Formats: sequence, C-alpha cells, structure tokens
Amino acid sequence: NIGEGGSGGALAIGIADYFIMLENSYLSVITPEGCASILWGEASESKKEAAASALCLTAHELKKHKLIDEIIPEPLGGAQRDIDFVVEKLKNSLSAALKRLEKISKSKLLSRRFNKYKSIGEYQENRLLQLAEEIKVVRGKNSKR
Repeated sequence: NIGEGGSGGALAIGIADYFIMLENSYLSVITPEGCASILWGEASESKKEAAASALCLTAHELKKHKLIDEIIPEPLGGAQRDIDFVVEKLKNSLSAALKRLEKISKSKLLSRRFNKYKSIGEYQENRLLQLAEEIKVVRGKNSKR
C-alpha cells in the first residue's frame, strides 16, 4: 500500500502478506465524521476527534496494533519534499519484502495471511461491547426526543 486509503478501497488494498505505509499516510474504511455520525448521531469536533482516535488512522498507530508491517520514513515536511529519497526507501523496502516472500510457499503464505487477518481485533472485544452500549444509550436518547 502506498499513500492514503479510504472507504471500501482501504479494505481491498489492506489484504497483503506484507503491508508498508509511508510515515505520514493514513488508512481508514470510514472518515472520522462518518464514524461519529453513525456512532453518536453527530459529527461535532469532539466526536470527530474521539472517532479519529478510536479508528487508529495513522501509520504509527496501525503498526502499534500490528495491522501493518513497516513504515517508510519521510523527510521533514512530507514525501513531496524529497521524492528521490522516498522512492529509494520504498524501492529498498519492496525489494527486501519480495525476496523474503518469494522463499515462502503459496500454501504457507495463504495460511499466514488467513491467521493474521483472523486474529485482528480479538483483543478489542470489550471495547466493541462498550461502543455497542454507547450506541444503545444514544439511540435511546434520540428516540425520546
């Protein structure tokens, strides 16, 4: 994955044996505004910030949660400040990743990929239950109006 991903396309480009993101890129299946509107029925600044935090949009957050494998550093001010630097870093990273992946059988790759994506989110089950309760409360308040 290179650059930014959003909406359903983020899901499609996210299925990979090795996931690389640029340092200042983001990935999300929904905008913070859309998420806030769905969860809390409003997209106020505080709700958008809460949604953005919960979505873990940044490369560093995604790496911390083991959703991506590598972050390509960018020059101060972003990748556009020194394209040659970023292209070289990306070329080296992709080359190394492909060399590692070429040594693994197709069945092993498929099994690893299946297990990787199957395990995502398991540790957040309690947070999902908490969000579901918050949604019920919000919906209850909205229906009383």
